[in-house]
Amino acid sequence: MIIRTTSYLSVLVCILGFFSCAERERLEVTATAYNSLEAQTKKGDAFTTAWGDQLEPGIKAIAVSRDLLNEYGLSHNMKVQIEGLEGTYRVLDKMNKRWKRRIDIYMGNDLDKARKFGKQQVEITWIAEN
Repeated sequence: MIIRTTSYLSVLVCILGFFSCAERERLEVTATAYNSLEAQTKKGDAFTTAWGDQLEPGIKAIAVSRDLLNEYGLSHNMKVQIEGLEGTYRVLDKMNKRWKRRIDIYMGNDLDKARKFGKQQVEITWIAEN
């Protein structure tokens, strides 16, 4: 039993060591919030993202400006941490081409929460893909 536990611990340490050595990217961006309302999204289906993912209230998702995809290395489904917010958010949507260095945090149907969040400067962190 001790040998088996030691083996599992060794594997776990190796896995954690591998992930902790991964290069983390950081970038300060402008953050706003959005809801599943047709006035805030594309016409016709306020719950479907530009990549075709389905949003639902409670999911931790963000839309990102296209420069973050093209110039900074973010990609669809990538996990991102946002300064000041708990948990990990997934890149599931793209913003209009006019925006630069910007994220839009999905807040389901909670319009008041989105309004209270307003517009903020935050640092986002993600693990760079090689």
